[in-house]
Amino acid sequence: MTQHEPAPAGVAAAPGLANPDAINTSLRSSAQRSRTFAGILVNTGLANITTSYLWFALTFWVYLETRNVIATGVIGGAYMLLIALSSISFGTVVDRYRKLAVMRFAAGFTLVMFVLSGVIFLMTPATSLLDLAQPWFWIFAVIILVGAVVENMRNIALSTTVTILIDPDRRANANGLVGMVQGLMFIVTSVLSGLSVGLLGMGWTIVVALVLTALAFAHLFTLRMPEEVRVATTDAHGGFDLRGSLAAVLAIAGLFALILFSTFNNFIGGVYMALMDPYGLEMFPVELWGTFFALGATGFLVGGAVIGKFGLGSNPLRTMLIAVILMGVLGAVFTLREWAWLYIAGIWLYLVLVPFVEAAEQTVIQQVVPLARQGRVFGFAMAVESAAAPITAFLIAPIAQVWIIPYARSAEGAAQLAPLLGEGTSRGIALVFLVAGIIMIAAALLAFLTPVYRRVSASYARAAAEASETAD
Repeated sequence: MTQHEPAPAGVAAAPGLANPDAINTSLRSSAQRSRTFAGILVNTGLANITTSYLWFALTFWVYLETRNVIATGVIGGAYMLLIALSSISFGTVVDRYRKLAVMRFAAGFTLVMFVLSGVIFLMTPATSLLDLAQPWFWIFAVIILVGAVVENMRNIALSTTVTILIDPDRRANANGLVGMVQGLMFIVTSVLSGLSVGLLGMGWTIVVALVLTALAFAHLFTLRMPEEVRVATTDAHGGFDLRGSLAAVLAIAGLFALILFSTFNNFIGGVYMALMDPYGLEMFPVELWGTFFALGATGFLVGGAVIGKFGLGSNPLRTMLIAVILMGVLGAVFTLREWAWLYIAGIWLYLVLVPFVEAAEQTVIQQVVPLARQGRVFGFAMAVESAAAPITAFLIAPIAQVWIIPYARSAEGAAQLAPLLGEGTSRGIALVFLVAGIIMIAAALLAFLTPVYRRVSASYARAAAEASETAD
């Protein structure tokens, strides 16, 4: 990867960037830069589809072979924990190197990891690979996890390319398009993963993932981003700049609180990570569950399209908290009865709101944080927010498996829960969703009342006004 290079003379200043000598937006028109961003977005979308396809398939495969929610909860929690532990390093790398070089490195690393997973799958007998007491399953799962986690380095780099390529007044819309791509990822992967596991098996699923990963890797070398004349001068050091990441966050009043606001979404996300697939797989065959989840995931496209068209309003933070409240309401009610239509409709509405939360945070950071520190800020935010999900996943999966689900299926528990949650085999999971949703609502309502909310809102308004004056 190419690090720092001398800047040529006469580089034009770019509005809203702290290192205008590193960015030359005059090389191409806004429309040309948008087309380049579209190419990067499509490539990142293909990479996300690939890793999520294999990741979803692993989760489906493990649950169907073991019927153990602890296994799915540990795998899901481990994925988020690895993201939390590595994101600061990823952000440091993004700040120190060219963004396309970072993306190429991440794609190549993921390809190598997926090749290793295929080798282990071929060489290990099925009985040993599916024995959770043996090391082979966990080695196999960790290799896939590491490959999928490193791919997330590209998502941090993608957020900084929005700052480089997209004009300030269109960044919220661009972040909405990112949400649409994420939605497409869920739709495609949930359908393909379910069909692959049900019809092809895990072996051919790995083969498909390898082919898609190789295609995304090759396509990256066809992309160019001349606007990044050189890496923006940065104070990032080493491969894990925790001190610099904290300094970058704390330098902006209220930015740390914004990151905490975003963890509201991840809190309930950890519960869903551990229990949503088991709930769906109890209700549907694996092939149908993947298809129905894909139907629900079209909500991502709708939410992203709305943001792409209309933006996030004058105060993205307010939009974020309203979305979090609505997500809590949905999480509390979409399993009150074991009805397929209610479950799928709840997933759809929930996923309509997810892009609003993600895009709001990204838009604020892109507006108020200098480009040279954005990688570490995005990495720090990913680390903190990702840590919330494994905590809840690790806690809730064993509790649900050992206590809540058996209690809900007992005669006494079923009788007590029936008036609130109806009758069905998954009432224990529904109870967990209900409590998590109520906590989510309360947390977001309290956030509206804090002085920090007002400070962050004011900081964003000032930065937006300054960027508008500079552009004029």
